[in-house]
Amino acid sequence: MVPRDLTPSLKGALRHYPIVTITGPRQSGKTTLSKAVAAKPYANLEAPDVSQFVQVDPRAFLAQFPVSAVLDEVQRVPELLSYLQIDVDAVKQPGRLILTGSHQPQLRDVLAQSLSGRTALLHLLPPSLGEWSAWGRRASLDDLIISGGFPRLRDANIPPHQFHADYLGTYLERDVRQILNVADPGAFQRFLEIFAGRHAQVPHPGTSRRHPRGGG
Repeated sequence: MVPRDLTPSLKGALRHYPIVTITGPRQSGKTTLSKAVAAKPYANLEAPDVSQFVQVDPRAFLAQFPVSAVLDEVQRVPELLSYLQIDVDAVKQPGRLILTGSHQPQLRDVLAQSLSGRTALLHLLPPSLGEWSAWGRRASLDDLIISGGFPRLRDANIPPHQFHADYLGTYLERDVRQILNVADPGAFQRFLEIFAGRHAQVPHPGTSRRHPRGGG
């Protein structure tokens, strides 16, 4: 495991909070970081049998982890967070749980309701240019912009066009549909393509700019 810039913040939060929640895009390294920093039992709530167990008997599920745990993709079973509130209030142990989640808006809403004041919130993006350089990996800024910095893409030498096509497909089928209930994934994908084509463009010299308050 190569070090991440977020590692000191994660270690510090584990000393002070009973729960630390790490959000961020899929494949950004949340699970790898959690396992490397804290040697805790692990459960992935995306696994159908695990999520079903949580839904049927959340107390029995948590009883498997009397000391600590890493619980991955907790947004899949948001009702578990209410039981986590009861659990950490009873145990009062710093660093008891690390939670990870990919659906940031949905997850943050549930966290605000159930675990306010009980969890530190950290956000992990794919490795930066500085992180790649510190690891001795040869990656130019242009290369990272074109190919992306997702660890699996580079560690497994996956062709960038294939990785991003698969990533987008997963994003549309699993994440977007759950958050927005998109009826036409094809139309939404075309929207993303148009949005990506316009992203970070320099405004045309002839484009007029209006004051954000409508002042002309």
